[in-house]
Amino acid sequence: MSQSKPVIPQNDNVAHALAGAGGGVLSMALTYPLITLSTRAQVESKRADTGFLAAVQKIVAREGISGLYSGLSSALFGISVTNFVYYYWYEWTRAFFEAAAVKAGRASKKLTTVESMIAGAIAGSATVILTNPIWVINTRMTTRKTSDNAAEGETLPGGAPPKKPSTLGTLAALLKNEGPQALFAGVVPALVLVINPILQYTLFEQMKNTVEKKRRITPTIAFFLGALGKLFATSVTYPYITVKSQMHIASGKGEKKEGMVEAINRVVKEEGYAGLYKGIGPKVSQSVITAAFLFAFKDVLYEQTVRLRSAASKKALAA
Repeated sequence: MSQSKPVIPQNDNVAHALAGAGGGVLSMALTYPLITLSTRAQVESKRADTGFLAAVQKIVAREGISGLYSGLSSALFGISVTNFVYYYWYEWTRAFFEAAAVKAGRASKKLTTVESMIAGAIAGSATVILTNPIWVINTRMTTRKTSDNAAEGETLPGGAPPKKPSTLGTLAALLKNEGPQALFAGVVPALVLVINPILQYTLFEQMKNTVEKKRRITPTIAFFLGALGKLFATSVTYPYITVKSQMHIASGKGEKKEGMVEAINRVVKEEGYAGLYKGIGPKVSQSVITAAFLFAFKDVLYEQTVRLRSAASKKALAA
């Protein structure tokens, strides 16, 4: 009788994906104002740079508190889809490697550093291709100061501020004015940025494996391990984050479309190497806090998802 092949538990992949999506939504909702500040700093000229508190005051004075949450709806949708896709493929690849390790008789089925990097690369590439259009729309909404028909500080008749475009309105305008290809602006630096989650999750997994030898991983421990992993990954890849944001809005400003290398060279020529790190303070703060909450929330949500699935299975069997 031939030996049956190890089966990858698809339901478990879905549970991880749902937990990651939920954790992403909760963590982003808590830190979104920092995303707004960082993204605007990345795409505005050096002349517009201001300190953190001054930037907050300027946005609030011009647009109200809601200005700090421009594009929140598309961001929450985007992070839920992004994390669902990422965690599904990451856990699928992890399960594949673990099954292969068992079949090969390896002493430990935990992922090696190389296997963690491969899993991150596969999951990250799939996520970028499927979700890049969402983030193009989000960047357009986040960096919008006023409506397309009103200058900064201008109000409509009666003193009302210009109406903010919706996610669907932004999408419709983009497709009408620039065509479907605009939805994939910045996809090359985004693919390069797959390095970010590779570094983040590889470091997280290796630190987690080390800690697990001594104690159980709690949500609090996951919080700090996630923060350390993201701090390292974002600090290393930040110039590409800046370039990606600028490419997302370049065609919207009537500028000639640039390649990734051209964009980097332009920023360095116009603003020096410091221009590649505009907004890094709020971005690193947001990324670290978001990642920390994400890992903490994900562990809790995953446990709840497994419990609910188990309870549903028992109920179905009893019926």
